[in-house]
Amino acid sequence: MNKTHPQRNGDVAPFHPAKPFSEERGCCRPRGAHLCCPPRCVCVTSLLLLAATVAIVGLAVALGLPPRSPANRLCAASSNRTGFLCDDRVTCIPASQVCDRTSNCRDGEDEQEELCGDLPRSLPPYLVFRCGNPAHWVYADKRCNGINDCGDCSDEIGSLSACPPCGSAWWSCSPVFHEYCACVPRSLCRDSVQHCTSWSDEYLCTP
Repeated sequence: MNKTHPQRNGDVAPFHPAKPFSEERGCCRPRGAHLCCPPRCVCVTSLLLLAATVAIVGLAVALGLPPRSPANRLCAASSNRTGFLCDDRVTCIPASQVCDRTSNCRDGEDEQEELCGDLPRSLPPYLVFRCGNPAHWVYADKRCNGINDCGDCSDEIGSLSACPPCGSAWWSCSPVFHEYCACVPRSLCRDSVQHCTSWSDEYLCTP
C-alpha cells in the first residue's frame, strides 16, 4: 500500500524547470554556454577575492612597499646610458650592473632569479644588445661607448647600433686597431702608438 507523505515547512521545494538553475539555487552557475550571474545573484567568491586584493594592496600602501614588478624598468642612467629602475622608483643603475652578482638596488631586485636565471633570455629586451654574431650579446649600455665589446665592432659601427658620430673627445678613423672601432680617445693621439690604420692619430690628431 502506497503512502502519501504531505510536504512540511522546511522540506526541499520542488524544482521548477522553467527557472534557470542559477536562480533556483540562488548562486552563480553556468547557464547555457556562458558563465553569468543573474541580477538577484551575489557571487560570493568574486566578492571574497576582491576583498582580499583590496586588503593586500592596502597593506602594501600602509607599509610603504613599492610595487615589485613594474611593467617597464627602463630608465636613463649616468651619461644617458640605458638603465634599470630599482623598486624605489628613484635609483637607476646602468644595464651592465644587472645580474653582475652584486646587489646594486637596495632590495637586490637587480639580482633576482627571474632576471638572471637564463641570460640573456631572462633579461628584458631593452637591457640587451645583439651583436652581429648571433652567438654574442652585450648589455645595452655598452653600445656606442667607443669600445669593441662585441668583438666585431657591431656595437659601435654596425647598422643596428645607430651610434652618433665621434664626440669632441674622440678622433674619428676607421678601421681602428686594438679595442676601438671608429673613434679613438684623443688622449691617445700622438702617443707613439698606431691606433688608426692611416696613422692619422699620430700625424693629424691633437690631444
